[in-house]
Amino acid sequence: MRRTIAQFIPYRFKMQLRAAYGFLAFTTSILTGKRDPLLPPDWLLSVGDGDYKQIGEEFFRHFIDIGGLRPHERVLDVGCGTGRIARPLMGYLKNGSYDGIDIAASSIKWCQKTFTRPYPNFHFHFADIYNKMYNPIGTHQASEYRFPFENSYFDFVFLTSVFTHMFPQDMENYLTEVARVLKPGGRCFITYFLLNPDSLKLIEEQASSLSFKYELQGYRVQKEILPEEAIAYDEKIIRGLYRKYELNISEPISYGSWCGRKNGLSYQDIVIASKHS
Repeated sequence: MRRTIAQFIPYRFKMQLRAAYGFLAFTTSILTGKRDPLLPPDWLLSVGDGDYKQIGEEFFRHFIDIGGLRPHERVLDVGCGTGRIARPLMGYLKNGSYDGIDIAASSIKWCQKTFTRPYPNFHFHFADIYNKMYNPIGTHQASEYRFPFENSYFDFVFLTSVFTHMFPQDMENYLTEVARVLKPGGRCFITYFLLNPDSLKLIEEQASSLSFKYELQGYRVQKEILPEEAIAYDEKIIRGLYRKYELNISEPISYGSWCGRKNGLSYQDIVIASKHS
């Protein structure tokens, strides 16, 4: 069998060449005015499906309409990725501030360079947490990680499509940290796949886009081999954790369309809660 020259090139070098080519193409497209400089390049790891701008704008509207976000507040984005929700907030948080944390170092570096320079009230922090998919050389465990902020610092904390990829002990630790850094009366906005009689019925009827057929203790996963890809939690367990950490859920929960609901506000279920004063 004939072997091509490319087969003799080390995989790591191939990835470096691909990244260099992608960076050159990205820079050229910006200089020629063919690309929005606030959109992340294609070669940069961007977590989350869907249209970058559209999803950012959707959640920005939800933050204001049902989360009560105001322009002067301090905001924390846990799992900020490449800043798809930070982007629409830049024109809104004129007298407030934004901090984003993420486990993907390349995404944080790009956000720091792209967003922090023109918007000095926006800050991005790398969380060196182990994750099999996004940070396999991370030094900390999510179940032990402490957010790098003081107690009662933020007015508004949000996590979009974060707990849908976290195991119970990791998720609960993050929820304790959310409660710790929130000011009394502050709000948290978190998305889930919640298992309740309605969603379970739709799953059984095969109306859901996710089957969550692998059942574990208090949660289900979409894929047995790669469970972190999508994790659903029993709503009763989530409600119990909110009570435990003195977070008052703002009723009703805004259920999503992921399981086949016809009137879902968003794709995932949205839980908004406030910290006890």
